[in-house]
Amino acid sequence: MSVDIIFKIAAIGILISVLNHVLNRAGREEISMMVTLAGIVVVLLMVIDMINRLFNNVKSIFQLY
Repeated sequence: MSVDIIFKIAAIGILISVLNHVLNRAGREEISMMVTLAGIVVVLLMVIDMINRLFNNVKSIFQLY
């Protein structure tokens, strides 16, 4: 595991924050909410994959299968 994933998550957060702010100023609150939810889903998918790998590593270390 590297530090790259942290930078990716931070970049997505910054991008979503900027888009959210711009869309709110333009009066597009509904689209802003959808963009925010899409960003959260993308980050959750990235984190879920990492958690899956963590559990697989723990299972293999303790020979739980």
